[in-house]
Amino acid sequence: MTKLIVKSNYNKNYERLKLIEEMEKEFNNKNIWFFSRLTFHQDPVIRTRAICIIADLGGEPAVETISKALKEDVDELVRHEAAFSLGQLGFTSAIKPLSEAVEKDPSIFVRHEAAVALGVIGSEDARSTLLSALNDPSEEVKKSAIVALSNLDYIYNYKKRNKFSRMTGG
Repeated sequence: MTKLIVKSNYNKNYERLKLIEEMEKEFNNKNIWFFSRLTFHQDPVIRTRAICIIADLGGEPAVETISKALKEDVDELVRHEAAFSLGQLGFTSAIKPLSEAVEKDPSIFVRHEAAVALGVIGSEDARSTLLSALNDPSEEVKKSAIVALSNLDYIYNYKKRNKFSRMTGG
């Protein structure tokens, strides 16, 4: 029985590594379509990597694909990575899906990252969601909202939205 489990894990890891090798080639080709398809792959490791790559290659059009993963993926790590990636992209078009994640996602892990991402984006449009997050049952989400709100305050008071504010927004 143990040999069968080990062999199964080996096959799974081998298949994953072969696909990651193909992903590298498609990354070099900037094949966004290829990575968009992988957001539906059965392996959450592949989905997580695909989201990161789409964020790197896709610009603002990537917000739609990544937002869909944030809302619909069954794996909380994939949703967490989607929230992180949306924050790193920095587009205000990501505020609505991130706000919905802060308000509704069942995972503390995802709600925390979505709050941080809103702070990184640095738009006043996120303030009401972050203020509501101060009432979240999770201390981690509350603390994340405080950090994000402090960045909104900094941007508002000093009229500075720059690399510094994006790096310290969450």
